[in-house]
Amino acid sequence: MTRVLVVDDEPQIVRALSINLKARRYEVHVAGSGTAALKVAAQHPPDLVILDLGLPDLDGIEVIRGLRGWTEAPILVLSGRVDSTDKVEALDAGADDYVTKPFGIDELLARMRALLRRSNQTAEEPVVQVGDAVVDLAAKRVTIADTDVRLTPTEWHLLEVLVRHPGKLISQRQLLTEVWGPGYETAHGNLRFYMGQLRRKLEPEPARPQHLITEPGMGYRFEP
Repeated sequence: MTRVLVVDDEPQIVRALSINLKARRYEVHVAGSGTAALKVAAQHPPDLVILDLGLPDLDGIEVIRGLRGWTEAPILVLSGRVDSTDKVEALDAGADDYVTKPFGIDELLARMRALLRRSNQTAEEPVVQVGDAVVDLAAKRVTIADTDVRLTPTEWHLLEVLVRHPGKLISQRQLLTEVWGPGYETAHGNLRFYMGQLRRKLEPEPARPQHLITEPGMGYRFEP
C-alpha cells in the first residue's frame, strides 16, 4: 500500500485529503506542523509527501530541505501562495511539483499518480519516447523513423535532463545550473532559445508542444 504523508495546518483540508486518499487505498499519515511532519516521516517513511508551505512553526521550504536530507520520496507542494518566487524556491529546495489552493481533487490525484510512476521506475530507462522521436540515453542518439536527428551538445544536455525526470517540474534555475553551470542562473533567454530549438526538432506541432512543456515563470517539464 502506498504511504502518503499529508502536512497541512488546515483541518478541513487534511480531513478531505485523508478521506479521498483512503478511499483510493492509500495509507495516510498526517501532520499539522513542520516539526511534526519531520517526526512522522522518520517514523513512517512516506512514498509521497503532500506539503503546505504555510505551516505554524517551520516554513515549508525548511521541511523540504529536511526531508531531502534523507529521502527521495516525491514532494507535492500544496499552498495558497501564488507568487512564482515561492514556487521556484520550493522546486529548488527539492519539491517535485506544485499545486495552488484552491485545487481540484482530480488534478491533485493525477499529479500524485504521475509523481509515483516516476519514483517507482527502477534504473533510468536507456530509451525514452518523445512523441515520434526515440531518445537513446546510453547511445546519446535521437531518431525519428530511424533517421538521426542532429542535436547540438547543449540541446542534448537539456533534453537529457528533462527526459530523465518524466513528469517532474524542473525550475529554470535548476536547468540553467545543470546545463550551463554556475553563473548562468538568470540566463533565461538561453532556455527559451534552446527549448524552442528542441521543440522544432522533436514536437509534431512546435507551437503547441505536447511533451516539452513550459510552466510560465517556473520552469519546464517532460510529459511522455
